[in-house]
Amino acid sequence: MALDATMRTRTETDSLGSMEIPADAYWGIHTARALENFAISKRPISVYKDLVNGLAMVKQAAARANKEIGVLSEEKADLIDRAAQLVIDGEYHDQFIVGVIQGGAGTSTNMNANEVITNIALELAGREKGDYDFLSPIDHTNRSQSTNDVYPTAIKVGLGLDLLSLLDELDLLRQAFLAKAVEFHDVLKVGRTQLQDAVPMTLGQEFHGFATTLGYDHQRLTENAYLLYEINLGATAIGTGITANRDYSPAVVRHLREISGLDLALAGDLVESTSDTGSFMSFSASLKRNAIKLSKICNDLRLLSSGPQAGLGEINLPPRQAGSSIMPGKVNPVIPEVVNQIAFAVAGADLTVTMAVEGGQLQLNAFEPVIAHSIFQSITWMRRGMNTLRINCVDGITANRERLGAMVGSSVGVITALTPFIGYAAAAALAKTALLTGRSVADLVIEAGLMSADEVAKQLSPARLSGLEAITTAIPIVGADEPVGEQVAERVDAAHPSGA
Repeated sequence: MALDATMRTRTETDSLGSMEIPADAYWGIHTARALENFAISKRPISVYKDLVNGLAMVKQAAARANKEIGVLSEEKADLIDRAAQLVIDGEYHDQFIVGVIQGGAGTSTNMNANEVITNIALELAGREKGDYDFLSPIDHTNRSQSTNDVYPTAIKVGLGLDLLSLLDELDLLRQAFLAKAVEFHDVLKVGRTQLQDAVPMTLGQEFHGFATTLGYDHQRLTENAYLLYEINLGATAIGTGITANRDYSPAVVRHLREISGLDLALAGDLVESTSDTGSFMSFSASLKRNAIKLSKICNDLRLLSSGPQAGLGEINLPPRQAGSSIMPGKVNPVIPEVVNQIAFAVAGADLTVTMAVEGGQLQLNAFEPVIAHSIFQSITWMRRGMNTLRINCVDGITANRERLGAMVGSSVGVITALTPFIGYAAAAALAKTALLTGRSVADLVIEAGLMSADEVAKQLSPARLSGLEAITTAIPIVGADEPVGEQVAERVDAAHPSGA
């Protein structure tokens, strides 16, 4: 790391030698080496504030537990506790500068946290940064710990905290779709299967379906979050607990549960828990599920709003920006498009997590940094994507009611609602005639004498067509002893002898 010749520095030493550290930096030599070695992503861990908060919470819980069991003096433990709280409160995050992608299974991240919290504590004690003889990043702030239990626990705590804000945004988006479902409850439209006209429904039902699927995803994400709440604090290097007092694990987990507000529990097998990263894979998969389903909803919004003249044109998305540098007046569905792209990135991140989980070896998975980066990025982008989709798109969607009404009126799909009363064969014959002539199904049914105008109107009412009012009894129009197909064909031919 190159330093300005005029910059004030302090000298720090590790097992590899000495380095000059900026005098005002709260980080130290271990962080400095990471800056030289891992100039990869150019993204510091501070971009994920809940990861930094998770690290600080672990250090605070460790200080309290070490004081409780008598392996750290009250003075030192309280200084570390106070320093960690300042980080939790949002201060000093700019000092967490190591790259999110790094070798060493997260050791650089753990040491960055140890150094920053230690130097904050030294200042609180009225001492100079780097006075590690009084308070050491390793002997005191990292007491009873190893990167191999601190780092995965901090990731899990950070993800648990980050998920809370994602779930809040997801529920707000669900409610936005529900509000549109209420607004569009009486707007009939043609449903589609395989992109072909199917049967009528309401636009409200369609938007209610969007809301319901987001509600299911809220449940799945919440369920999978509990897989993250099993932690391995006290496992130290490989799960055997070497260098940690036997009373440390239950104490530190209890304190961390109180600090974080998360329902954390100590793993039953610390060796297994230290080497296993399956919970990250399951959680990542649930994020992917939510992202892909949200992307499908955005695909539907883009289709429904396509046009405005040569597409479906059933709904209008709020115009957010000019859509072309060459075609005047063109407006693109930019908000659903950006959410689509977020989903693509989340799917790719999930594959990265999967491969990183598979790549673990023996008593430790060295690839937790890329796992953490992938999942935190997915949560961050999804939360922001949901926010812009809700505010800049869903809240402002309007329905093209006249166009939808005309489409339903001319759709042969409404004949399906009459099949319980005139039979499938009759319905098929009339549907063919309607397509050939362009006439309405209702008029053809009435002219063929199969149903009265009042009976047709009743069965083709919005409530019946959308299934909101159940059909319980068929109207006896066709005689039970009469061949349905022949009868309808005769009536249709009689009404339209030219076949036109």
